[in-house]
Amino acid sequence: MSDMSAPSIPNLLTLRGSRGGSAARGRIRGRGGTRSSGATPASTPSHDATIQGTDTDAAVSRMSAVDLGYLADAYARWFVQAPAMGAAVRRLPIINRGTYTRTIAIDRLISIFLSATEGQERQIISLGAGTDTRAFRLFSEESKAKLIYHEVDFPIVTARKYHLAHTWRDEELPGGSQYWCHGLDLRSLPKPDIAPLPGLRTDIPTLVLSECCLCYLEVAEASEVIKYFTDRITRLSLVAYEPVHPNDAFGKQMVSNLAARRIRMPTLEEYPDTSKQEARLRDAGFDSVHSLTIERIWEDWVSPEEKERLDNLEGLDEVEEWSLLADHYSISCGWRGIGLDAWRAHQN
Repeated sequence: MSDMSAPSIPNLLTLRGSRGGSAARGRIRGRGGTRSSGATPASTPSHDATIQGTDTDAAVSRMSAVDLGYLADAYARWFVQAPAMGAAVRRLPIINRGTYTRTIAIDRLISIFLSATEGQERQIISLGAGTDTRAFRLFSEESKAKLIYHEVDFPIVTARKYHLAHTWRDEELPGGSQYWCHGLDLRSLPKPDIAPLPGLRTDIPTLVLSECCLCYLEVAEASEVIKYFTDRITRLSLVAYEPVHPNDAFGKQMVSNLAARRIRMPTLEEYPDTSKQEARLRDAGFDSVHSLTIERIWEDWVSPEEKERLDNLEGLDEVEEWSLLADHYSISCGWRGIGLDAWRAHQN
């Protein structure tokens, strides 16, 4: 990732939101972290580096979707190196559609969470956030008052991002909000000798995001990370984007392709479909759960008018391939103590 100097960054986080008399001043926060010891097959240094590399792919895919008009994101360009800009950034249409669908789906679930907690302090914790721009987009919207946003990732990843966010350290975020950037190996988070995340609130509604993150951990490690939050926070929801259906022909090829890149997803075998994903969240202590494939979300959540707009951006000849690809990824949600039932009924 190239070093991005402060003068080239548009400072859109100086917006002011309405504030109660007791609202705290929001600041950019950061911290260092340590890697866990005792490597497992899915947690070797080489595997960690490979997983970190997938974030570069995600940043380029996001930039491709933005450049072509699928998404609006003023911050996507910050995380793509200059030589990769322009024509080299363009992804295949099915990849652009996939990036679009997962992004708008997670954005809408966040909107449901924010609507359900309107007028309250609330908290979002993004696991393995990498170069994700969602925090910056939310903070640029003045209506998102009293939001505490945490991002957790490897120290080498968060150091780069914190360098970027650090340009706002003396600027107040809207409505007394806070942005925390934690450099920490998630596998070490549940360990008793690791201090709690600075700034973590356990007394306010909280949404935990895992966008293709927990799937890279061993099953027990992923469960322990979820348990870390379920043990501490009563009003909690979790949204996880992960691959599914590894055992059909397409799924086997998908797993083979990942293996060729030295990527393992241990949870894929343990939770191979949406019903298993729902059972996983139920077992973790969530009262309500729901899981949909990306294909189902595309069909049910995207309006005919929006589908037509996207079709006009670029042709999609690989309709069958898109259906197969979209059927092999899912978004699952679990919640308790927060009224997120709108997730079940959300359709266009």
